[in-house]
Formats: sequence, C-alpha cells, structure tokens
Amino acid sequence: MSAVSSRLPVFPWDRLEPYKATAASHPDGIVDLSVGTPVDPVPAVIQQALAAAADSPGYPTVWGTAALRDALTGWAERRLGARGLEHANVLPVVGSKELVAWLPTQLGLGAGDKVAYPRLAYPTYEVGARLAGAEPVVYDAGAFAADAAEIALDPAGLKLLWLNSPSNPTGRVMSPEELRRAVAWAREHGVLVVSDECYLELGWEADPVSVLHPDICGGSYEGVIAVHSLSKRSNLAGYRSAFIAGDAAVLGELLQIRKHGGMMIPAPVQAATVAALADTAHVTEQRARYAARRSALRAAFEGAGFRIEHSEASLYLWATRDEPCWDTVGELSKRGILVAPGDFYGAAGERFVRIAFTATDERVEAAVRRLAE
Repeated sequence: MSAVSSRLPVFPWDRLEPYKATAASHPDGIVDLSVGTPVDPVPAVIQQALAAAADSPGYPTVWGTAALRDALTGWAERRLGARGLEHANVLPVVGSKELVAWLPTQLGLGAGDKVAYPRLAYPTYEVGARLAGAEPVVYDAGAFAADAAEIALDPAGLKLLWLNSPSNPTGRVMSPEELRRAVAWAREHGVLVVSDECYLELGWEADPVSVLHPDICGGSYEGVIAVHSLSKRSNLAGYRSAFIAGDAAVLGELLQIRKHGGMMIPAPVQAATVAALADTAHVTEQRARYAARRSALRAAFEGAGFRIEHSEASLYLWATRDEPCWDTVGELSKRGILVAPGDFYGAAGERFVRIAFTATDERVEAAVRRLAE
C-alpha cells in the first residue's frame, strides 16, 4: 500500500455494492436514491452553447474567458448579493469535488496544519486534509450559533475552516447569525473560511445565504471564499463546471498553481457555463421537479415510519427509524430501494440514512408504491 493510500479512508461507496445488487434484483428494478446525481436532461440553451463552441482546437485558459469571468461575477452579484466583485475575485474549477479534495494541498498545508469541517459532512473534506498531510478535525453543527456559549474549536494550527450550508448530507442551513460569527471568529484567528454553497439554489423551508453577502462578510472578501457548482442547479454534473469566488489574494495564488497543473475547464464547457448562468428559467423548472419528488418521498418515508430531521434545503432527506443505518439500508434494499448509510458522512450519522430525490418521476413513484406496501 502506498504512503498516500494508507492515510486515506476506505472509499465508502464500495461498501454499498452488495445492497445495490439486492435492490437491482427487485422484479420492478432498482430505485437508486443513494447518489445525488442529476437524471434530468441538460437544458437546451446549455446544450446549444456547448455545441456552438465545439470547434475549439486550442488550449483553454485556466482563468477562463473574459466572458466566463463576467458571467461568474454577474451571477454572484445577482444571486448571492455580492458587491464589487472583479475578475480577480473569481476562478473557474473542474467540478467542486476536485477543488475540495486538492485545496489544502494547493494552499500549501501539511504536517502541523489543521483543516476543520462539520462532524456530519461530505467525506471529501477529510480526504483533502489527508492528501495534504494535514490533520482533519471536526466541529459540531451549531458550533457558531449565536446562543452557543463559546465556539468549541481550537484555533491552534487551524488554517482552513470548511462551512457547508446547505449541508450535505443533512440539508441543514446555517443562519446569517451563524455565518457572521464563523467569519468573524476565523478572521480573528487568521483562519481561511471556505464555504461550500453548492446547494444554495435548493432551499425548501429556508433561504440559504452566501458567505459573500455583505451582511455576512461586511463587504470585504478578505479571508473568505465561496464554492459553487452547476452540477445540481443546471444538471451539469457531467460537464464538471464549478467556480470559487472571494479573496483575490488567495485566488491569485491558486490561479498560478492551477496554471502549472493545467487544471482548466474545456472551452466548450466554459461557453456552456456562460449560457447556464445567464438563464434562470431552467433553474426554476428544475426546482419544481425536485420539489415534487421531495414532497412525494417525504410523505412516503414518513408514512413508512421514518422521522425526517433538518432537510430544509439540498437534494436529500436525512431520515431515521432509530436503528443502525446499515439495518435500514438492508431492509430498504429488499424493496428495491437503495439509500446511502449515514455513517458515510461521519460516525454521528450511524442511525440515519440519506435519501436523494434525484431519481426520475417514474422511479420516485415506484418507491412511493413500495413504501406503502
């Protein structure tokens, strides 16, 4: 085993394969609610932009075209309420997972440095810390709540603080007060805040706020970066289109590193991203699809004895029957329904499962029927 692989956790999805096989053996086929991957078509306006830019024989630039940077700053100002963004404040990336996994390394973190992330979280935050040789540390949801007596996070050695709102897996949304407190605390201790906001467009019972909003960052982007993706809002997971925005000094350093590494979005995808960010109609349509699926699945799972916690945003329901998560996974797989065990996201999720509503309408209807049997 290599030195790198020995410090990484086991890839969690491999453990789900036997349950996937059981679910796939159902006479009516599998209903896969385990992974939040889009299943609906890429909007026509985006496909057309991609096709129009297909004749792109030259190398694209890491920083992207001026049109792309205009699209990124313009969208962040319109949608996030950011103010005064310039091209130096944005940087396209090859999908947000790549950014999460390699950011600590690109920031030069290593032995003796710490990377903090929520106790229940997307596993790649931990992976990124370990790839860099830094120490991963966790903090509890609500650590930055206004009513918390103190922030239970040791700043010693801490270089990077991940926020994730809306949360994957729980769908929890941090309040403006929590975000403000997190930014203020991090600035006080010289810690870089990176806020993963990839589900911000998918608020259902809450209105997620970006860390770039002036009410949160005070109109200054110093020490603050937001991560955004087009995978969920525009069904572009297959395009690997994402970007970061915020502190120009940090982004400038990352740009130089990424130039050396050749980490560039293909030119046709850059053009497609410009089209996607300029159009809101397809986002509204996709939200309506997800809202209907969410409503149907929530009612069906609650009717089958599940309790849903948080889940006020994102593409997931965070559900429990107050039993070990793998027992739940096993029982549901016998009905042909595959869900993600909560312990994929940390030990605190060991009695929960994550239910994605990224299946087709027909498959969602099948799950609803099976849960009622």
